[in-house]
Amino acid sequence: MSDGLFGGDIALVTGAASGIGRGIAKALAGEGAGLVLSDVDADAAETVAADIRSNGGEAKVIAADLSGSDGHAALFAAASAAAGPLSIFVHSASPRRHESENAATVTEAQWDAMVNTNLRSGFFLARAAADGMKRAGLAGRILFITSQHRFAPRNLPHYSASKAGQVMVIKELARLYGPHGIRVNGIAPGAIPGGGFSANVEQLNARIAMRRTGTPEDIAGMALALLSDRFSGYVTGETVSVDGGLALYNWIDPPSLD
Repeated sequence: MSDGLFGGDIALVTGAASGIGRGIAKALAGEGAGLVLSDVDADAAETVAADIRSNGGEAKVIAADLSGSDGHAALFAAASAAAGPLSIFVHSASPRRHESENAATVTEAQWDAMVNTNLRSGFFLARAAADGMKRAGLAGRILFITSQHRFAPRNLPHYSASKAGQVMVIKELARLYGPHGIRVNGIAPGAIPGGGFSANVEQLNARIAMRRTGTPEDIAGMALALLSDRFSGYVTGETVSVDGGLALYNWIDPPSLD
């Protein structure tokens, strides 16, 4: 396999067994990075790892449940032991969500699992990764997969709150670690079917400027750009929308002008 954009890099990707996380992990491997794949579904993650290996890449799997209060610490310790200092960290893990989980019905358990996975674990994993990059003298890169829900409520208050929080975590970490050559950014995907996404696709497409929902590969392309010093070496603290123009439309129809 060619060194590509990330030859010599070691990347930890959470939520790597499916969807956007899987797409990013495979794209990084295709550009030469060694992968540590983490997911609560270890068997599915191992399938992704086997695919990467079959194409000449390197991938290890660490099962991790980030919905509790200490899963992040165990994951980071295991990843460091398995692969050494990380130069790339991608946080894509998020519990499956359901559109019925609105502000009136979401339970404390659902709230805690979502916020722990998306925000608490994401922050502490990113900070630990950045500290390791700093000690090793690496110009590391960190990427959060956030959401258009960071500013557009649509049921899912626990999901929206955690994704909005990620945006500020990105800014705080970028400011703290920027002097050490470590960049921190985010991607806000639009409508990417999977992971609990539920909608009438035909109706939704009419609200998207490009008239289609997205794919994990759409997100992976931007991930490679933001993680690459060649293309984004002077970009940090930013969250980039990759949504086909979904955010150009209101979630709620405007009043009729007739």
